[in-house]
Amino acid sequence: MQQAEGLKKQLSQIVEDAKGTWGIVVEEIGQGICFEHLPDQSFIAESVIKVPIMAAVFAAAWQGEFSLEDRLALRREDMVHGSGMLFALSPGLRLSIRELATLMIIQSDNTATNILIDLVGKERIEQTMRELGMKESRYVRKLMIYPADNPGNNTITARDVTTMLSRLGAGRFLSAKACEEMVDIMKKQQFRNGLPSLLPVADDGIGKEMLATDWEIACKSGWDTGRQHDAGLLYVQGRCFAITALSQDVEAEEALHTLGSIGKAVYEYAKLG
Repeated sequence: MQQAEGLKKQLSQIVEDAKGTWGIVVEEIGQGICFEHLPDQSFIAESVIKVPIMAAVFAAAWQGEFSLEDRLALRREDMVHGSGMLFALSPGLRLSIRELATLMIIQSDNTATNILIDLVGKERIEQTMRELGMKESRYVRKLMIYPADNPGNNTITARDVTTMLSRLGAGRFLSAKACEEMVDIMKKQQFRNGLPSLLPVADDGIGKEMLATDWEIACKSGWDTGRQHDAGLLYVQGRCFAITALSQDVEAEEALHTLGSIGKAVYEYAKLG
């Protein structure tokens, strides 16, 4: 109990020192909420929305609508800019649905995202978000497409995202195997400049830094001008923490430092046992 109070105090100080507006929830899986600050504040989702989209894809596959190994052809009309690499490749390239989901998460590929949105549809995504406990979050539209009658933005709250992560981390969506597969994809995340950025690294003996062996993270970030989000499952010595930190009205460098400080505080708390 004393250690938990210490974590709350440290996270409270991080929030007090941070620029901008933050929505933060930290939950230890199986133990409950450790800390929350503006948990129900609505934020533009940015690419964090790609996690429930992945879950919707897995749900449709689980119900037999297709196999994750089925292949889809990349079409010129699918190709949008922003994050990812598919927009730079050749139309006609065939990728498995699993590969598209992987690129959507680990490279935040917008083209892969929109292909998968077309595959499962808005209704499926909305249903999946409800099943994941995302009561106050909204999926509205595809990414990097701005029609004249723009219907608005995808939105999330820190509470909703943490609830979703907790269900995935505990294996309580679809099946334990499906959750494990989704978490494994998130563990391959290539953008690690947020929550894990201040976590310890080890030396491989030849001068190259490697991730330390006492922690692992499965995460998804999202960003745009004035906004920097990161959310993930942090595993430390047999413990698992769902962490969501959403921000707005803050410069990227300052926000990334705050995200790293949050990840470090939870890691050090977990190490105390």
